[in-house]
Amino acid sequence: MRKLSGRFTHNALSLLYDEVRLPAAIRRSLNLILLGNIFGNLHGIICGGGTTAMIDLANELKAGDLAFGVLNGIPQAAALLQIPFSMLVNRTHRRKKYMLTLGLFSRALWLLFGFIPLVVPVHPAWLRLWTLIFLLGISSCCSAVINVSWFPWFSDLAPGSIRGRWLSYRDTIVAVINLGFGLLTARLLDTLPSPSRYIIIFILGGTLGMLDMVCFGFCREVYSSEPRRLHIGAVMRDIFRNRPFCRLVVMWTAWCFTSNLCAPYLGRYSVNEMGLSYLQMMVFSTAAASVATVLVTALWGKALNRYGCRSVMLVAAAATSMTDAFYLFSTPGSVWPVLLRNFMGAMFWSGCNLAANSMQLSATPDDARPSYIAVFACVTSLAGVALGTLTGGSLLEAWESAGWFSGGLDRFKALIILSVALRALVAALLVPPLENDRDGTPGQLAGAIVRGITGPFARRARRGC
Repeated sequence: MRKLSGRFTHNALSLLYDEVRLPAAIRRSLNLILLGNIFGNLHGIICGGGTTAMIDLANELKAGDLAFGVLNGIPQAAALLQIPFSMLVNRTHRRKKYMLTLGLFSRALWLLFGFIPLVVPVHPAWLRLWTLIFLLGISSCCSAVINVSWFPWFSDLAPGSIRGRWLSYRDTIVAVINLGFGLLTARLLDTLPSPSRYIIIFILGGTLGMLDMVCFGFCREVYSSEPRRLHIGAVMRDIFRNRPFCRLVVMWTAWCFTSNLCAPYLGRYSVNEMGLSYLQMMVFSTAAASVATVLVTALWGKALNRYGCRSVMLVAAAATSMTDAFYLFSTPGSVWPVLLRNFMGAMFWSGCNLAANSMQLSATPDDARPSYIAVFACVTSLAGVALGTLTGGSLLEAWESAGWFSGGLDRFKALIILSVALRALVAALLVPPLENDRDGTPGQLAGAIVRGITGPFARRARRGC
């Protein structure tokens, strides 16, 4: 395992470790976390909410818009369990144990998902869908321990001065690997016969998720504070007094809600309404997003260091809020709205994610970080992602029942307009109150981006003159 993790160590990452003089054991652990994150991300390409595999399985099980929203919302609702799990982690300091028991079990359950269309009877009609919901619920509840274990674990291993750059490097590596794996997954979905393709795909996804957990079994367990028993009331009082953290929670919850009004349904819309194949979807969505992430993630990391988290968040969120609007120009068989939405969206969404992760770490105290991260994930997942997804599904079914929106402006495009408008309001109203950790301004960052894009053309024009 150590040799395998070393293959993912790049000179740039070694220089990062040299900068803060990390010992060999910590370097190996961070490399193993990187490897685990890679496996976990590949697991998410198959088993995450709104993936092509889950869209295909939901279609096979005849799930409606609201049922599809429930499938996407269950993992987010299960984040509520992160709060008691965080208390347990703080009290026992047994992250590795929980990752290799509950975390491993949650990923192993995915091995069973592909057998549902083959094993579970067709009648009664609800049985197969409810079997999927049951397995997803158990897996999601057990996996709630993963986030409150690995992220604080990483923050205890990596000094604050390199966390943002390490995360940007990780995102670049993950994006490159996603490119090939996403195409492979789509090809399997398009070519393998049903129902055997579900067995193959979800066994692959479950295995990758288990490998993610196994990597943490070889990591050195480091804690920045002594074990302590935390009381939920005291923790919540401290959190509500932490104004920078509360502002971030409110902003990111609103951002997740408005984003997930329509985002989980765009992939299904592309397959069912626009008629795209899974390979087309993967090329023009996941692959395009991966290329964009590779191109810009390192630049966002540098921008964080120079202009600050709030500046990056404001510029990135303002741009990202507009990208779903490309779908308003979609027609059956067209691929360019999908390409532009995912390519441009990933370019700026990666900046949002990096800024949110950095602000989350900087606004949380070391001794109670798992609890803060649990509250953050719980509120943003439940009130943001899950509620947003269910609201979007409810609106789609209500509008269909009422016969609203038809022709060029169908119910999906109406939902996109609503989501775009609300996301723009979140960027304009809730990002400016966040704290900035640098002196740079959003205007300076936006100017630097414009100069970076127009600079080559200006130089060519001057040479031509």
